[in-house]
Amino acid sequence: MSDSGTDEKIRCDACPVMCYIADGKSGACDRYANHAGALVRLDPLTIIESTDGAMVPFFGSGMSDGWDGDIIKGARPFITAVGAGTTYPDYKPAPFIVSQEVDGVDMVTVVTEGIFSYCGVKVKIDTDRHIGHERDVVSVDGEPIGHVMTSEYGSKMLSLGGVEHLTGGSKKEGRVTCDALLRLCNREAVEMIVGEGDHATTLIVEAGKAPVINGTPERLMRVGCGSATIGMFAKQWLDHADDVVIVDDHITGVLSEHEAGKQLDVPPTGIKILGRRSTPGRYFQVAEPGTGWGGTNIDDPLKILGPFKPKVAWPGLRLLMISTTGEQFAYYELDADLVPQPAPMPAPLQASTEIIAENCEPSVCSVLFMGGAGGSLRAGVTENPVRLTRSVKDSLTHVSCGGAQAYVWPGGGITVMVDVLDMPTMSFGYVPTPALVAPVEFTLRVSDYSALGGHVSHIRPVQDVATEDLRKVGPNARAHNPMAHGNYRWSKGDA
Repeated sequence: MSDSGTDEKIRCDACPVMCYIADGKSGACDRYANHAGALVRLDPLTIIESTDGAMVPFFGSGMSDGWDGDIIKGARPFITAVGAGTTYPDYKPAPFIVSQEVDGVDMVTVVTEGIFSYCGVKVKIDTDRHIGHERDVVSVDGEPIGHVMTSEYGSKMLSLGGVEHLTGGSKKEGRVTCDALLRLCNREAVEMIVGEGDHATTLIVEAGKAPVINGTPERLMRVGCGSATIGMFAKQWLDHADDVVIVDDHITGVLSEHEAGKQLDVPPTGIKILGRRSTPGRYFQVAEPGTGWGGTNIDDPLKILGPFKPKVAWPGLRLLMISTTGEQFAYYELDADLVPQPAPMPAPLQASTEIIAENCEPSVCSVLFMGGAGGSLRAGVTENPVRLTRSVKDSLTHVSCGGAQAYVWPGGGITVMVDVLDMPTMSFGYVPTPALVAPVEFTLRVSDYSALGGHVSHIRPVQDVATEDLRKVGPNARAHNPMAHGNYRWSKGDA
């Protein structure tokens, strides 16, 4: 894997940087080091044991927290690519090609740490708060690293990274992007700025944690849009309020006009909403996006109301206004001039706001790594890489990342997406080209591996691999098993 560079240094060929490393030092990626003239991988190969329990931390209070130096103890271990090394410069077989019998079937797992210049993360942020307009640039340390995508139901979406930022911009942009992706994928917090000028938002994202927006941690994602909230909770307001308005940046709901209110015989109240009417009881664009009520820019909900119709409304009319998370609410009664006046909220209405909040799921950030399997991955499996692609599409080869289930996108190539929380901690590394280093495993029958032209002569029994220094982790609580027969077409009699 290396050759002599000078009397004191050795050259590492694990990535295109080709570092010369002095004895006792590590390369620029901190993954490989010179140990008495030998190039060694610093992180141990990781094996998932077939025992109960969640993933354990890699580095924390000490190595013994996540790895005690013992060999495999599980009845069916899974060799992950975490700590395996790479095939770069791509003509070599994968570092580990490991076989074992699973329920009477000879299986093989090919593991490689891929070097990804074409990669990024998709971030799902469960919040109603406005964090930026679609296509707004996301920046870290003043460098663009991605953009805001289309919102999904109750969530904001970011697309970060990609080759355009890693290699298509300045050297600093690539370095900052790579560092931000690495930290996000390894479950660390990253502070970023969304947008610019008068609509810039400060956002802190950490996988599995609540987002922090302009210094305030979020608590809840919305139970639904304003219209859906009306439909779900309409019965709870009967006899306690004459009308209810659910303030929402996207679809504001009005009980008396909504079909749910009609079917429950709620009479008209003469209310007027300052927005674009869509269908009865559903209004768009009642306010600008923001961090106020229901993802709007308002702190006073009365700003979205026009004058009540005097021929329909009446003094004493009871009005509840509430956000889609139940966190903001206000109760009013109309005075003699049909103007809403704040009033003490009746206990049943207070209880309804608590039920809405109870039905909201916690606000959390989800980070999904996404990358395409290029030459270093496919050539490490077979000398005819297109056969691997076809085998994956035909469900003869199962793809995982650090043992976690990966979604393989349709179409050409092997483009995978995986939740970083399903992977062992510290699964990702980097090389300063810049690019991320991510683990990918291909698991299939030995017979299918031979048929696609795999590097059969390099297959090693799992018992041989088990004699090396290994990092052990328990299986993920979500219990994905890459070697389960249900993952493969042949188990369904369609081979």
